Amino acid sequence: MRQLRYLTSLARHRHFGRAAQDCAVSQPALSMQIRELEREIGAELVERRPGDITLTDTGLDVARRAEQILASTRDLVDFARHRDVLSGPLKLGIIPTLAPYILPRVLPLLQTQYPLLRLEVRETLTKQLLDELSGGDLDCVMLALPAEGADVETLPLFNDAFLLAVPADDVLPAHAKVGMADVDQRRLILLEEGHCLRDQALAFCATKRRDQPAGLGATSLTTVMQMVANGYGVTLVPEVAIDAELRDERVKLLRFAAPEPGRSVGLAWRRTSPRGGDFAALGAVVKEALGR
Repeated sequence: MRQLRYLTSLARHRHFGRAAQDCAVSQPALSMQIRELEREIGAELVERRPGDITLTDTGLDVARRAEQILASTRDLVDFARHRDVLSGPLKLGIIPTLAPYILPRVLPLLQTQYPLLRLEVRETLTKQLLDELSGGDLDCVMLALPAEGADVETLPLFNDAFLLAVPADDVLPAHAKVGMADVDQRRLILLEEGHCLRDQALAFCATKRRDQPAGLGATSLTTVMQMVANGYGVTLVPEVAIDAELRDERVKLLRFAAPEPGRSVGLAWRRTSPRGGDFAALGAVVKEALGR
């Protein structure tokens, strides 16, 4: 198991030194264990070159299977340890367009209702979260559905409508119900590549040319809203973020006519995980905290 863990770390970092640091061992010890694994398997897993390493095709396949084995092992430990609902450690991943708006409401309620829970939170982009979930580094993730992966089980929590944020002096009336034609795509400001909110906004505002939105690629909704406030464009903002982000009188929000664009937010976890009861309880707390 230790050798498989070293190999999966090496596959992620593609560097013996960084993999050794990740595994908290010396580089010679990690290299020796990888060579021992190669001897036991009877195949070359790593192609070693000066200053660089590459996994062989066999090495890549073994590393992928090793991630599944390690994840199943963690699930086995979870099955043995966690008899009480939401007790002990739980590693939750969450996307950046949910974390600052969901966690401040959910965490106090979790602490009150489940004092034995030791929650660890990881905030990053959807693809990275799903990779870490598959590899067993996370227990569950909160993201926009659907979640890709045949080995993933999901629990929908709530629908999050999108609103159009425009400068306060925009000609559109404050109480108007807008449509796709009202979105000036040349002034549409979106998050940078990799954020699922960007893809969802583009899907709603799809045109023949998908490269028309403004060139800015921001890393946070706060940055995007400041751009709108200063008259640089318009954006789509999820309803869950309104209380935190709409603090500037220079911005007004407009609702879309039915059917409103939006996203479905939910939890995802490995099908092999024995902690379905924990995730259902976590979902109930999220709904309670948001009044859904």
